Parts: sequence; C-alpha cells; structure tokens
Amino acid sequence: MEKQYCKVGTVTPMEANTDIISLLEYQYQMFLDKASNMQTNTQLGEFFESKAQKIKKTVEDLV
Repeated sequence: MEKQYCKVGTVTPMEANTDIISLLEYQYQMFLDKASNMQTNTQLGEFFESKAQKIKKTVEDLV
C-alpha cells in the first residue's frame, strides 16, 4: 500500500488579480450585510464588522 498525503490546511497565496479582488469585495459586502442584520451592539455583529474591516484593508493593500 502506498502512502498518500493530503494538503489539509495549505494556504494558496493571494495575488493582486481581479478574481481575488472581486471575491474579497463579495465577502466584504456579505459581512457588512450580516452585521447590519444583527441587533445593535451584539458581539456577533461586532465580529462581522471587524471581519469586514480586515477584508477591506486587504483589498486596499492589493490595489
């Protein structure tokens, strides 16, 4: 029996191309929508807002 290796947890580097940027912009909008649908001042809403801000910063760094 041969050994088989899987790539669990591997990371693909993000390059500044339009596909990645559009994916990040979509994720950013989804997190903002989720945060706005939450009741004000909830921990989950704050979590979604912080994730959106991190994605926004990543997009700005790529552009």
